Amino acid sequence: MDLNEEMHFDVLQNIEIGLKHQYELHLDLTDSLCVLALGNAVIAIKKEFGYAKNETVLQHRLTAGIIAWCTEVGMNRINKVDNLSLKEYVVALNQVKRSVVRHSAYGVRGYYDFIRNYV
Repeated sequence: MDLNEEMHFDVLQNIEIGLKHQYELHLDLTDSLCVLALGNAVIAIKKEFGYAKNETVLQHRLTAGIIAWCTEVGMNRINKVDNLSLKEYVVALNQVKRSVVRHSAYGVRGYYDFIRNYV
C-alpha cells in the first residue's frame, strides 16, 4: 500500500461497510454482481462530476444499493474530506473491486466471507 492509499484508508472502509450491508441484505448477492456494481459505481460517480456522459450505468435489483452507496460516499467525500479527488476515489473503488475479484476465488461470496468480521 502506498502513502496515498494509506491517507484514504477510511474511504476504503466506508465503501466496504456499504458492501457488507448489501451482502447481508441480499443473501443472493454474489461477488460477480458486486464486481459489476463497483464498475458501474465508477461510471455513476464520474457522471455526478460531469464525466462519462456517453456511458450508461447498468443496474440490477441486487446492484442498485451498491451503486447508490458508493455514489453517496463519493459525493460526501470528494473535494470535501482530506482533499480526496475524484481520481483517488475511482482508484479506491477499483482497489475494492480487485479485492472482490481476488477473494471470489474462495466461493461465490468469498469477499463477504473475508470482510464480514472486519468491517
